[in-house]
Amino acid sequence: MAFNFNMRGRGSSNDTRLYEVLGVSKNATDTDIKKAYRKLAKEFHPDKNPNAGEKFKEISFAHEVLSNPDKRDLYDRYGMDGLKEGGGEGGGFDDIFSHFFGGGMFGGGFGGGRRPRKMKGEDTVHRLGVSLEDLYNGKTSKLQLSKNVVCTGCKGLGGKPGAMQQCHTCHGRGIKVTIRQIGPGMVQQMQSSCPDCRGEGERINERDRCKKCNGAKVCKETKILEVHIDKGMREGQKITFHGEGDQQPGIESGDVIIVLVEKEHDTFKRIGHDLYLEQDVTITQALCGFQITMKHLDSRQLVITNPPGNIIQPGCKRVVENEGMPHHRNPFTKGNLIMKFSVVFPDNNFATPDQLKKLEKLLPRRPKQDPPGEEAEEVDLVEYDSHHTNSHNHRGEAYHEDDDDDEAGGGGPSVQCAHQ
Repeated sequence: MAFNFNMRGRGSSNDTRLYEVLGVSKNATDTDIKKAYRKLAKEFHPDKNPNAGEKFKEISFAHEVLSNPDKRDLYDRYGMDGLKEGGGEGGGFDDIFSHFFGGGMFGGGFGGGRRPRKMKGEDTVHRLGVSLEDLYNGKTSKLQLSKNVVCTGCKGLGGKPGAMQQCHTCHGRGIKVTIRQIGPGMVQQMQSSCPDCRGEGERINERDRCKKCNGAKVCKETKILEVHIDKGMREGQKITFHGEGDQQPGIESGDVIIVLVEKEHDTFKRIGHDLYLEQDVTITQALCGFQITMKHLDSRQLVITNPPGNIIQPGCKRVVENEGMPHHRNPFTKGNLIMKFSVVFPDNNFATPDQLKKLEKLLPRRPKQDPPGEEAEEVDLVEYDSHHTNSHNHRGEAYHEDDDDDEAGGGGPSVQCAHQ
C-alpha cells in the first residue's frame, strides 16, 4: 500500500488499516477496541502461537494507537503519516511502521537507533490430500512448486545498475492521488495504481531492461519439496518450509505452508486417536459367536473373535484396544478400534414351521401374555410403506376441513338441501 504524505489541507483520513487489524469499525467504542484486542492477543500471542510474531506486533500497535484518544484523533485525521510526523515516541514503532510502509522510513528515529527489520513476503499455502493409510503409516511425498526467484542475470535490479529510476508521475509511491470536489467545501481523495509504473514506483527504459527477466527482477523456477508426513498427523495440520516462498529483491522470502487434507476412507473413520468401523454380522454370528478377518491400515490381518454366548445386539459397540491411530510424535501409543455392529436377519420363511418349532425350543421362552377378552378383534401385520401414513393423513385432513366448515358459520357460500 502507498500513501500521500502531504498533511496540509486534509481534514480526515481514509486510512482504516488499524481498525481492520483489530476487526472493528471506525465508530468502535473504547470497550469494543479493548474486547477485540484481548481476543486477538490470546490467539496470536507468541507464547501460544510462535509463528505469529509479526501479526502480534500489528495487533499491539493498532491497540496502542486506537486506545489513546490523542493518537486515535491524529490517526483519524491524517492517517499513518500523521502518526509519523506527530506521534514518534516509544521504542517499538519503527518495526511496525516498516511493516506498514514497506521499509524503514525514519532512519531509526522511532526505534532508538535500532536497525529496521527486513520486510517479509507473503506465505504460500498448499492443500495436500492424504489418505488415512498415509497418516497411519507415515509417508514422504514430493510436491512440485513454481515460484519466483531473484533474477541472477541482473541480481534483482531489473536491468543495468542505475537504470531503474523512480517514477516521476507518482514520485515512487506507486499510486496516483486524485482530489475531486463533491460539494461546497467538501473534497474526496481517491487513490489508484499509477498507470506509468503500474504501481511499482519505478521505471526503466526498454533498452536497459534485463534480457533474462525483462525488467521484472524475478524469474520463474520449479522447486521440488519433500513433504514428510509423520505417523499420527491429522486433518488440518501444517508443515512449514521456511523461506521457500516467492522471492523479491530486498524482501525476506515467505514460507511455504502445506495443509493436510484427509481423504475419506471406504472402511474406517477417524475420530481423534480412535478408528471407527461399522460391521455387519448375521443373526447366527450374533448369537453363536464368530471370527472375522479384517485388513488393517498397515496391511496386517486382524482376526477378531467373539466367543459363543456373548450376544451381539443390533447397534452395540465393541472395542479392540491399541489398534487405533498412532499418536503424533509418540507412534508406539495408539488409540482404540471401535466396532459398531448391525445384525442382519434372515429373509421371511427361511425355515419350515417344524424347523422353527425346534429353533424356538433353543431360544428363551416367549413372554407371558394375558388372555384376550371376549370382544377382542384379531388383526394382521403387513409390510409398512409410506402410502399407509399418507392415506390416513389425507383422510384426517379432509375430516378436519369438514369440521372447520361446519364450525365456520357463514364463512362462505353453503350448499343447502334442495326442496322439491
